[in-house]
Amino acid sequence: MPARIAVITDSSSCLPDLVASRWAIGVVQIQLSLGSHYDDENRFDRKEVIEAMRAGQVIATAPPDPGAFFWAYQEAATAGATAIVSIHISGRMSDTVRAAREAAQQVRIPVHVLDSRTTGMSLGFAAVSAARAAAAGADADRVIEAAERRCTTSTEFIYVDTLEYLRRGGRIGAAQAMLGSAFSIKPLLTVKDGEVAPLARVPGTKRALAKMVDLAVKKSGGFRADIAVTRFGASDHELEIGRQIERRVPAMVESMVVEASTVIGAHLGPGALGITVSPVG
Repeated sequence: MPARIAVITDSSSCLPDLVASRWAIGVVQIQLSLGSHYDDENRFDRKEVIEAMRAGQVIATAPPDPGAFFWAYQEAATAGATAIVSIHISGRMSDTVRAAREAAQQVRIPVHVLDSRTTGMSLGFAAVSAARAAAAGADADRVIEAAERRCTTSTEFIYVDTLEYLRRGGRIGAAQAMLGSAFSIKPLLTVKDGEVAPLARVPGTKRALAKMVDLAVKKSGGFRADIAVTRFGASDHELEIGRQIERRVPAMVESMVVEASTVIGAHLGPGALGITVSPVG
């Protein structure tokens, strides 16, 4: 009987429900706490979280409990999986990988846990590539290879209104050096070596977003690529950014506008926007 490989990721992948369902990707929820409310992040109202952040309320995040991974793995095994590829947010940003590995030891089928060293739709596109390979009948090694190739070639470009939320959450990484910039200077960030890193300082929101689009277009370099625009809370910018990219990246394979996971948004802050460029093939 041929191997059937299940693919599981976590909610920081920002995968829309329809995409995860289409490719049968299991999504384990990262935890969020707001006041006395502690639960899976998808059980929080996004607008309420954004309002709470703007009001200065304390918001914290935590990796899934190993038990959540155990039951996700058990469900996959019960559904007929003979092995699992479980790919997650960078271990330098979260202990999610550690929780997944702890659960993997308790499951009767092989579970390959991968540290993506990234997050957001770079992780999401990696999960989709892995699931496509699995659906085509690839073995575990080929599925892992598909995921790892996407992780290493995808790039995150991130705009934030302020670095304060990253500082509060302890996820600021090398971008610490950008703290103290003038209020009118807007930071552009990326993910490098598994953590948030500085990319550029640009005066004003309009110029910063234009710079981010230019960087994304340059990164696509004429290669076939999937591109996602990620937002945390609706703004006046994400649809126009998507239109600009569609005009300027003729080799684009797939484009989408997605909501940042609430956990990612809790660290980046209201108004955060991102562009993921993920080469195909």
